[in-house]
Amino acid sequence: MWLLYTCTMVLGVVRFLMVVCLASLFLATKPLLAQQQNWLAWRGPHATGVAPDANPPITWSETKNIRFKLALPGIGYGTPIISGDRIFLTTAIPVGPELPPVPDNAKGAHDNASVTHKHEFVVIAVDRKKGEIAWQKKVHEQVPHAGFHKSSALASASMVTDGELVFAYFGSYGLYCLDTDGEVKWQKDFGDMQIKHGHGEGCSPVLHGDTVVVNWDHEGQSFVVALNKNTGEQIWRKDRDEVTSWATPIVVEVDSVPQLIVSGTKQMRAYDLKDGELIWWCVGLSNNVVASPVSSHGMLYAGSSYVKRRMLAVRLAGAKGDLTKTDHIVWRKQVRTPYVPSPLLYGDWLYYLNHYQGFLTRVHAKTGKEPDRALRLPDMREIYSSPVGAAGRIYITDREGATLVLSHTGKTPTLLAHNHLNDSFNATAALVGDEMYLRGMRYLYCIREQSGEAGK
Repeated sequence: MWLLYTCTMVLGVVRFLMVVCLASLFLATKPLLAQQQNWLAWRGPHATGVAPDANPPITWSETKNIRFKLALPGIGYGTPIISGDRIFLTTAIPVGPELPPVPDNAKGAHDNASVTHKHEFVVIAVDRKKGEIAWQKKVHEQVPHAGFHKSSALASASMVTDGELVFAYFGSYGLYCLDTDGEVKWQKDFGDMQIKHGHGEGCSPVLHGDTVVVNWDHEGQSFVVALNKNTGEQIWRKDRDEVTSWATPIVVEVDSVPQLIVSGTKQMRAYDLKDGELIWWCVGLSNNVVASPVSSHGMLYAGSSYVKRRMLAVRLAGAKGDLTKTDHIVWRKQVRTPYVPSPLLYGDWLYYLNHYQGFLTRVHAKTGKEPDRALRLPDMREIYSSPVGAAGRIYITDREGATLVLSHTGKTPTLLAHNHLNDSFNATAALVGDEMYLRGMRYLYCIREQSGEAGK
């Protein structure tokens, strides 16, 4: 009897410990699962362009697999940010009487749009289930101090969220922290950017833990600043010896230390996210850095393309000081490198577009080896949005409304579908569940299989 009682007690303790362990495991993995099942920042759950759990359709058109098509006010080019049943976007809406054109803020400006109206800077939340605007919040109103490139907008940066707070960044027109009901919790004004060639602004904020980061590279005194996400209080600020860039930084855990990695014309740099101290740097990119870096499995990949073309692969473990002439630079490329679209890091493969044109290069990420020639993307011209990946497929959207779907698996990428919508697209797609969200100049599209299983 005593032995039976003892065994029962031991079994009870074991069961209790198993429940505690499982609960702890669930709580530990819950944030990661929530992150993967949403699209909280412009390059997705892991800042690589990949949605690991998504399975969007392969084919669609204006009359096929469109769950909703929502007209949007104003113009904005930020990627739709998705958290639960909410989609968050920014836009700039011209209001009031026509004004004299605002001059561009840089010599040598070309192909630029003049600002002839006061603008409202607005955050929009869309009800994901209903496909309707849930709320619309004007956070600022101003006559813009400069023009911008004809392919850009005054609301080009993507938002970022942790599911409770959302951060809308309009560059010279402020950073705003809102709750999910649209109440502004705090705001910051960093001044006026002096942008090269008057091309406009486009770097997005970065959120990691309790820290939100803004990179402010321009023709004046550049800097990078870290703020407390809850209060907006400055944690640290570091001046940068840099000219204008549009690349969004990323945060990578290296040897258990979160590093903020920022691409730049003069140097690519890594800062300790905690205090802003410089950890490592290297030279090798070009002028007009636009594409954001990507990272996975202890490697970082950064590219640029303007007057010269550059792509670097950096091994991060143990990286300290100047890496330029060290073996931390694992490989380099000087052909067909990206300009506006950022690379896609999908499994063992790195994909990038030649400049912003219709040639796709695929290299083995760790070695830089190219198993095949660059793939000519049929009937695609200017591509400003970045490629994304899900369910063994690659999605590439151009400015004329075309989206190519390519296979990621197999010996070489093959064309699966060529889709078209009646809008112009600069924003990168967002992939969540069985849906794809495409933000055009006029509409927000939700694309989902309307009969049968998604992806068929």
